[in-house]
Amino acid sequence: MDASATARGLGRATVVAIALALTVTGCSSGSSGSGDVPKNVVPAQDAEDNNPQPLEKIKDGGEFRPPLQQWITQWNPYQVDGRYGDAVDIMGYVEAKIFRTDAKGTYHPVPEYLVSAEVTSTSPQVVTYKINPKAKWSDGKQLSYLDFKAVWETSNGKNPAYNIADSSGYEQISGVEQGANAQEVKVTFSQSYADWQSLFNPLLPAAGIATPDAFNQGWVEKVPVFGGPFKIGTLDKTAQTITLVPNPDWWGTKPKLDKITYRVLATPAITQAFLNNEVDYASAGSATAYGQLKDAKDGVIRTGTPWDEVHISFGGNGALADQSVRQALGKAMDRAALIKIVNQGVPVEFKPLGNHLFMINQTGYQDNAGEWVKFDPEAAKALLDKAGWKEAAAGQPRTKDGKPLELHYVVSDGSAQAQLDMAAAVQNMLRQVGVTVSVDKVSSKEYFSKYVNQGKFDLASWRNTGSFPLSLGVANFRAPQGDNVFGNYSKLSTPEIDSLLRKAAGTIDPVEAAKLYNQADVKIWELGHTVELYQRPSIVAVRKGLANFGAGSLADTDITKVGWEK
Repeated sequence: MDASATARGLGRATVVAIALALTVTGCSSGSSGSGDVPKNVVPAQDAEDNNPQPLEKIKDGGEFRPPLQQWITQWNPYQVDGRYGDAVDIMGYVEAKIFRTDAKGTYHPVPEYLVSAEVTSTSPQVVTYKINPKAKWSDGKQLSYLDFKAVWETSNGKNPAYNIADSSGYEQISGVEQGANAQEVKVTFSQSYADWQSLFNPLLPAAGIATPDAFNQGWVEKVPVFGGPFKIGTLDKTAQTITLVPNPDWWGTKPKLDKITYRVLATPAITQAFLNNEVDYASAGSATAYGQLKDAKDGVIRTGTPWDEVHISFGGNGALADQSVRQALGKAMDRAALIKIVNQGVPVEFKPLGNHLFMINQTGYQDNAGEWVKFDPEAAKALLDKAGWKEAAAGQPRTKDGKPLELHYVVSDGSAQAQLDMAAAVQNMLRQVGVTVSVDKVSSKEYFSKYVNQGKFDLASWRNTGSFPLSLGVANFRAPQGDNVFGNYSKLSTPEIDSLLRKAAGTIDPVEAAKLYNQADVKIWELGHTVELYQRPSIVAVRKGLANFGAGSLADTDITKVGWEK
């Protein structure tokens, strides 16, 4: 199912995408009226379906036209409002993406930025980075330890004036200092941090984030300093288009494309735009979209299994402040039926996801859902009874202290029909146990900023994408600090979950770390925080001839290699 929005994490790119449709990167889904199709497409588990081509077979020049699902306001990916998935991806093209992951999720230093990066001491943990001396920002300054230091100082959570997306990793650092010269960086950790390669990625210039005002406001509607193979060409809010053009001072291999044009389109309009040859990339993850795009002229379907999950989150206010009520909702929902709604008409089987932190194709995955989301309406009723919500007359909501049990399921008005069908199914399932749910459509442009990010929902669905390595998912479940909720928009947490997640993120042995992450996941299920639905396969339509871009697994895109075949 395609969500209208996505949330992305940094390192790879953790992002929220719109609920049932979107992501900081919902899930998109197809129309339930298009009938079943055989589930005969098996996405690659650890490969990239992106038409890999060597550079000599790719034309010099040309334009690539991807769609955007919402206008990008905040470009700073370290700022709490800068986690929108497409924005994080673009920042990886225009700023210093110092590491990339391959299809198996292994990190590799990007040579244009790093000569080397390695752990040079384990007690305490010290990581030494050697910066490519050719690497420069658009203001002429060389990349240096000052940039690493600025990212750490702004993102470590010590100064609340910086409204950060996540302090994970940065709060474990005790110091960032110059090594042999300004292009050698020594990062010392007070506590071990296994996923150190996810930090400082992308690197931002110290000049752009040094003060709270620069950090929070300096990247609104603009990118003041850049240092990637591309730069922002135009930001046309009226036309809702964003263009990238090659950075003329780029010191690496020249990008093949001479222009990337992003166009903001409502989710339902993207399919037609592809058919009209107005965009070169479109999600085919819904039944309706797949049905229209599978035979599109000059189009090809590509599939993969990225870090991409679809879920329904519970709010933490009102009746849902009671854990028993949240647990009741989990048991009142028939996950298999909900998944079937959004899987209808799509040629890939959407498999139930039993973990909040691991995808099914990740080493360490185990299904921890247990009894918490086993469809059992009678058990749900018993939990609601226990919580003091008394049964009412048939068709009427339960009551407590004279108040009815009425909840709000917030959906984007850009949601595909299958997403709306899923919300309606949830509404009906909960009605059977005495819970009245209203499905509230809100503007897709405000879905995250005014509702999800503010915790103004009882139920909401979106996607989290790219939360790899594992520590990137910590922000979604950690305890809020003051007004900063990180990625935990429900604001639901426990000290035990916090402790387990922190310990896991500091455990270098991946086997031991996986045990701790899974222990935390068991507690997240018990908390009634989120009902995971499925790992969303990447099913996309791409214009024929587009090379080195499409559907991946755990790999990052090297934008300099994307282009059109000769």
